[in-house]
Amino acid sequence: MVYGRGETCMKRMMTMLKVEGKLALRCPDGLIFGVGMPVGVLCLIGIIAGDQTVSGQSSYTFMESAFASLLTVGICATAFMGLPLTFADYRDKKILKHFFVTPISPMLMLFIQVIIAMLTALLSSIIVSAVAIFGFGYQMQGNVWAFIGAYFLVVLSMFSLGMIIASLCKTVKIANVVTTFVYFPMLFLSGATIPYELFPSFLQNIANILPLTHGIKLLKDISMGVSSEHMFFSIGILVAFTIVGCVISVVSFKWE
Repeated sequence: MVYGRGETCMKRMMTMLKVEGKLALRCPDGLIFGVGMPVGVLCLIGIIAGDQTVSGQSSYTFMESAFASLLTVGICATAFMGLPLTFADYRDKKILKHFFVTPISPMLMLFIQVIIAMLTALLSSIIVSAVAIFGFGYQMQGNVWAFIGAYFLVVLSMFSLGMIIASLCKTVKIANVVTTFVYFPMLFLSGATIPYELFPSFLQNIANILPLTHGIKLLKDISMGVSSEHMFFSIGILVAFTIVGCVISVVSFKWE
């Protein structure tokens, strides 16, 4: 009996995953910003200055320095443009509320959306990594498994913040405004698009508040095999944001 229920639940989940996955492809914003943008920037860096060393860091090339940062672009695109906009759209159209009178659990639907967003982020990372490795000869200097662990920590922290926006925004218009004011400034200040070291000190102080800044620093240090005294501090910041984000999003989530 228990086995039968579990099998039914699994079938429902797979069906929902297929349906919601097809719907996600109809709105390609996440793929454009999460996959197309980092791959495009990576190609530009690889063609223009991939083998050149970074000024002041003669042992590292521009490709090695930019690799970790570009992976976070895909994470943030799905966390701040995928999840909040999808949930706000479903809330605005009363779809979340209607799931309460269907055999499909509303929580299952939310879980499916998180899975789709994570798969999109992973797809972005795989494509960026493949282009960097096979297209431009990138080789990671640090421990690959440590990098993977840090990557998923960054995913969790960014997704928890994205879920806060998804929990509070009632309409797509509000979600669009909030994500715009969160997503693009964070990308700009954290060093994901412009090297953090180029900012004046007052902007660096602002950037140090952002969890993405610590995520990029952590991924960069690990990927380049650098042992930094700030690594554990960055890990602590990311863990704290993950916990706080999850708690706030669960407590404040609204179905309508």
